[in-house]
Amino acid sequence: MGRPTGFLEIKRQDRQYKPVAERVLHYDEFIIPLSQDQVSEQGARCMDCGIPFCHQGCPINNVIPDWNDLVSKNHWQQALAVLHSTNNFPEFTGRICPAPCEAACTLNFTADAPVTIRTIECAIVDKGWEQGWIKPQVPAHRTGKSVAIVGSGPAGLACAQQLVRAGHKVTVYEKNNRLGGLLRYGIPDFKFNKNHIDRRIAQMQAEGVTFHPNTTVGEKLPASQLLTEFNAVVLAGGSEQARCLPASVKGHDAQGVHRAMDFLSQQNKKVSGDGLGRIQPIDAKGKQVVVIGGGDTGSDCVGTSIRQGAARVTQLEIMPQPPQKEAKPVVWPNWPNKMRTSSSQEEGCQRDWSVSTKEIITDEQGKVSALKVVRVDWSAGYPQEIAGSEFTLKADLVLLAMGFVHPVHEGLLVQTAVDLDERGNVQANDCDYSTSIDKVFVAGDMRRGQSLVVWAIREGRQAARAVDAYLMGFSDLPR
Repeated sequence: MGRPTGFLEIKRQDRQYKPVAERVLHYDEFIIPLSQDQVSEQGARCMDCGIPFCHQGCPINNVIPDWNDLVSKNHWQQALAVLHSTNNFPEFTGRICPAPCEAACTLNFTADAPVTIRTIECAIVDKGWEQGWIKPQVPAHRTGKSVAIVGSGPAGLACAQQLVRAGHKVTVYEKNNRLGGLLRYGIPDFKFNKNHIDRRIAQMQAEGVTFHPNTTVGEKLPASQLLTEFNAVVLAGGSEQARCLPASVKGHDAQGVHRAMDFLSQQNKKVSGDGLGRIQPIDAKGKQVVVIGGGDTGSDCVGTSIRQGAARVTQLEIMPQPPQKEAKPVVWPNWPNKMRTSSSQEEGCQRDWSVSTKEIITDEQGKVSALKVVRVDWSAGYPQEIAGSEFTLKADLVLLAMGFVHPVHEGLLVQTAVDLDERGNVQANDCDYSTSIDKVFVAGDMRRGQSLVVWAIREGRQAARAVDAYLMGFSDLPR
């Protein structure tokens, strides 16, 4: 431990954002990193707890106190090795993970000032790339076994990298023309520059992974072909069946009502220089935008709408407004329900809670012109409309960011005939990740449902170990 009393002597210092007026003019990342000395000092705040609850908070079980200590002593390359021992892509999680590890930090419980774990993590891996420490790890031997992975999101990529390093021949299939899945198309560039994906793809190609973009398994490529040609198949296609307004909501399919992912993916394609083809552009410029859904995807819609030049952005959430602070004696070290404001919401957004949509009002051309909404009461444990609380919001563009219900079943899942659970996800446990069909495995959101990137990486790594054990009879890969 570099400094036993560091947590008493050093104040928490985290990364800052560039000014709102500056950052809304572009789609680049706008986080201002700490200096190397500042990061080292923040690492010295780690208490080296007897029971490091941050391990429990982190889904991939990052060995956080160890690399905090190494950074505090300026042993950056060793810290990188420790970080990579549990996380294939720390530059992903260091930018877009909500940091449940920090919520579980003992200093969060005692002083409301957890160690800046996510910032330190990001600084370690960024320095690793800058210094050229991160290189392809080509396996010393090949097993002769082949694995097909369907989906190139974080679960698929993590699984692929673990398996190719174990010596297997790995082929990744992706339906889109660029690799990365939700990382590529669902997360705005101002939060996550896509160069981070491209760099890892290049590393994995050098390690021996073969990628096939523009290949939809279940359409262009029959699933049966994969089952014939490969020794194992991993389904990592994500959870893409979006939750929409119920058909009972009049005007739910009006012109100007769009799914959040359609809106976000279009903008990401524009930033990357890809054309939209025959797809009708969704543009918020000069419009009254209403985002339905108060989560991360809704926040991304807010930030993107502002950058496109929306006249006004309103974000609605059906759940009640969270408390400003959590009751730590009750919830710590678990992830708390409390009020949070994202960088996008800070940029200019009106937020409202306990609001349910009753009707999409349209004009003579069938285009959305307003929303009729009503306030709901949650005291009974479920939403009940409050009589006389209806009101109307002007809207030219409505973005549905209401989450995802399960993977798309048509095509891949129907063709493989895997069993589904009661929620419509692929049925499998988190020990062997095997489906009801021999040699077919599943990982990530396709198994657990809509979740975080860090959970996808965990599942990809653990599924890789399960596949390796299936192919070889044992596995040296970590869980």
